[in-house]
Amino acid sequence: MGTGDLKCHRCAVCDGYGCPGMLPGLGGVFEGKNFQLNCEGWKELYNTKKEEISKITVSPAQLRCGPVTGAVENIGYANEADFYLPYLMNAAQAGFGLCVGDGCPDEKLKLGVAAVKELNTEVPERTREIDAAFFLKPYPQERLFERIEWVRPYASHIGIDIDSYNIVTMRNLVNLERKTAVQLEEFREHTKLPFVIKGIFTDDDIALVREVRPDVVYISNHGGRVETRIGSTAQFMKEHAVELKKYCKEIWVDGGIRTREDIQTALYFGADQIIMARPLIRATYDDHYNETVKELIN
Repeated sequence: MGTGDLKCHRCAVCDGYGCPGMLPGLGGVFEGKNFQLNCEGWKELYNTKKEEISKITVSPAQLRCGPVTGAVENIGYANEADFYLPYLMNAAQAGFGLCVGDGCPDEKLKLGVAAVKELNTEVPERTREIDAAFFLKPYPQERLFERIEWVRPYASHIGIDIDSYNIVTMRNLVNLERKTAVQLEEFREHTKLPFVIKGIFTDDDIALVREVRPDVVYISNHGGRVETRIGSTAQFMKEHAVELKKYCKEIWVDGGIRTREDIQTALYFGADQIIMARPLIRATYDDHYNETVKELIN
């Protein structure tokens, strides 16, 4: 059980209506509008192809925990360091891949690195290296290259969180940039690993993907937490996954994934990996991760 005061109302259904505008916290911008649309979008798409989608098999290997930092200000932990290892260990033991986030101060990224390092060296029942994708914030290039060196020994993928230059909770804290295609190419050259662009949600983002052609396109509106256009990741996936797949090897998606049916819907419309955060954050804090995973998979 986490210590502190969880910034989640523990709603019976996590759909963005119980925490509108709670930032810092687990809510979303536009009074939670995109958070709400994300959750509703998968249900709407499932109902359009229910018979076909319901037959899709789901396995833990298709799932990842979201790249989460800010345990104190956004989740409510008493201590930042108390979150990372339990959260990532729970996901790894469930058979999920990991996504590890970046933040300010640098301690947040370093805590994620330390947790993955511990999982790789101190979990005897593990039979393979932890599949951990690290997502760096769009700092100026030289600082980004330094961060790549911190994470590369423990990473299966390295990505850049392109929309987070505009995230409300980091404004006025750090200097983040809107990256150009040239800068992303430089970033890719330094990673020497499969390269992910996270935060694909607009026509401009599609144009960037068309030019850069990353290994992985990660469709996301930051869980409805970044000021972008109004809409859901589900609808964006339905409209653009076929085109995006021409320019990458895999598509990952997050935003409002809550049930097995949501996962099946994302897979049906072209996702290779599905990422979840808020339900797994709460399950880690409340120490009922196994029950939450069983609800998703069984």
